[in-house]
Amino acid sequence: MEQKSSALLKEPAEIRYAEELKALAAHDQLPRPTGWRMSPRAVRTFILGSDSDKHDKDKRPDAPHIPRKFIGDDALVERAIVTLMGNRGLLLIGEPGCAKSMLSELLSAAICGTSTLTIQGTAGTTEEQIKYSWNESLLRAEGPTLRALVPAPLYHGIGKGQMVRFEEIARCPPNILDSLISVLSDKVLFIAELKGDDGVLMARPGFNVIATANTRDKGVHEMSSALKRRFNFETVAPIASKAHELQVVLSQAQDLLAGAGVTAKLPEQVITLMVTAFLDLRSGMTDEGTAIEKPQAIMSTAESIAVTFSCGLEAYHFGDGTVHGETVAHQLIGTVLKDSTEDAKILRRYFDVIVRARAQNNELWKSFYDAGRAILG
Repeated sequence: MEQKSSALLKEPAEIRYAEELKALAAHDQLPRPTGWRMSPRAVRTFILGSDSDKHDKDKRPDAPHIPRKFIGDDALVERAIVTLMGNRGLLLIGEPGCAKSMLSELLSAAICGTSTLTIQGTAGTTEEQIKYSWNESLLRAEGPTLRALVPAPLYHGIGKGQMVRFEEIARCPPNILDSLISVLSDKVLFIAELKGDDGVLMARPGFNVIATANTRDKGVHEMSSALKRRFNFETVAPIASKAHELQVVLSQAQDLLAGAGVTAKLPEQVITLMVTAFLDLRSGMTDEGTAIEKPQAIMSTAESIAVTFSCGLEAYHFGDGTVHGETVAHQLIGTVLKDSTEDAKILRRYFDVIVRARAQNNELWKSFYDAGRAILG
């Protein structure tokens, strides 16, 4: 990549964590799978942090300190790494916003040095967008040649021995999905238009596919049993701990604000209020043990981070530079109220029952309640 990080709106993991990856590779003396840039243990350390493995006997005294990036099941990360060393692809499934894409990106950056060989699955995704297409001008002028071929992510991944990320794979039509079967089975891509050796692209060591799918997409397009057998499935669960979610939300929102040149203050007690409200609505159960209705809107950790970022922007540009309870109300309500009238009723009941009770003896919750009710009417 020729771009400088300062020119990027969103840095891919290999740029954002370039110094960490360089330091890890320099200290990594363990065996590496063919085609990998670092050992499986170093990949684990990059994702889970250098303090996560208390039984690492190979850790050198001068090893770099690596912060944890993925909050979740450590064993899941280890299984994912083992899968990618084998012959099957990896399919990460779970609720929207539970860091499936982030984990996919981190794995790709650590293993092959790039996370940008990405296919975005939609109802309109075509086989050409996955494998390859043709430069029409060259195709008309000289016929099908390697010079006229336009590589897509799968072609690059196979030819260079790199990880290919397939986001929202379940949203693709079945005939498009099944075009992956021979690639995942035989590790070869056939180019029917080319003759001889040019028509056969064999995968280099290091190639594999990391796919993601939302559990909310079940029934959109069912994967064939043949394709399912080519993947190992791993379920990424939402963060259940309020303390862990608060840690993730504060850390990532502060990074986003810093990238935007914003110096807004995010008081921990205010962001705790926001995280608490998100967890209430996500789980359908409050800290007090009261069951509440869950909205259809996605109340994920990713949404929580986005709301906190928006709160910081509002406070910096239109407030006193500090996020308050009313700031959270302004931004959170827009996340819940999409186009569902039922969600509007659920949110009003949440404010009338839960938030109102908490506001009785708490000024922070009172400011949140007052601002929320003023918007909801």
